[in-house]
Amino acid sequence: MKHLFLTAALAALTTGPAFAGKAFVSNERGNTITVVDTDSWEVITEFPGGNRPRGITVSPDGKKLYVCASDDNIIRVFDTETYEELPSLPSGPDPELFILEPSGKRLYIANEDDNLVTVTDTETRTILAEVPVGVEPEGMGMSPDAKFVVNTSETTNMAHFISTEDYTIKHNILVDQRPRYAQYTADGKRLFVTSEIGGTVSVMDIAEDGTPTVVGKIGFEVPGVQPEWLQPVGAKVTSDGKRLFVALGPANRVAVVDAQSLEVLDYILVGQRVWQLDFTPDEKYLLTTNGNSNDITIIDVAAEKAIKSVQVGQQPWGVVTIE
Repeated sequence: MKHLFLTAALAALTTGPAFAGKAFVSNERGNTITVVDTDSWEVITEFPGGNRPRGITVSPDGKKLYVCASDDNIIRVFDTETYEELPSLPSGPDPELFILEPSGKRLYIANEDDNLVTVTDTETRTILAEVPVGVEPEGMGMSPDAKFVVNTSETTNMAHFISTEDYTIKHNILVDQRPRYAQYTADGKRLFVTSEIGGTVSVMDIAEDGTPTVVGKIGFEVPGVQPEWLQPVGAKVTSDGKRLFVALGPANRVAVVDAQSLEVLDYILVGQRVWQLDFTPDEKYLLTTNGNSNDITIIDVAAEKAIKSVQVGQQPWGVVTIE
């Protein structure tokens, strides 16, 4: 009986999670990945992430971490528990941002230097296609049904809608200057595209067949902040489609927007040069990467307030969370 009790106790200890959740932060200048416990908000560890790590995401099962190692011209892959480096993925030159399809099989990568979107098979570690797009591709988004990938090209000022069936561009939509990020709502009926130099977010309604129509633009104004500092970059929308959060770069603010009426409701003061954002899986918190203050800010989503800052590596760029 004593032996059975001990066996059960050991099983409970070994099967329980080590942490409630983790955030992985890519540090562009530090060439590292910082790991943060999303329960205690303490730094767990930091490990090498390749040269100039920027875009960052995880596999659907949460076991693999994918990192755009921009100056290595590859996608580096790590185990999310042990942080061991796994075999890398080909990407084309200067990968900056990417999007992983829900199945986890195909990764769509923006290659800034050669004006291509590279499609990589994560299982065979081979390139399936290279899609020519506009000049300096950066932002990558995917429709919830995974039928379209959206790439934003910084110099061409367009959002390119690529069919995932045949890897061809079906729509080219002009937006404002230097588009950075593309974010669908969970129902796939609306798309938001941020434009860093234009200072706006273009809003598109999406038809059932995936056809986009620009229906409005969101502008920003913060008392005491020069207009040229209001540079929309990263963006995230809540799963219920009610709130859009937009990182405003050197304005050191995250804008809170009613995603239905498109009214700007508030601005949350965060760290310096806020760049990318990610929700915790339960959407209780929103994390921001602040490149010039070398920290992340944790925002309470329900209260729409910043509650904590955590120091990470040098020039944090991207962030992704897992349970």
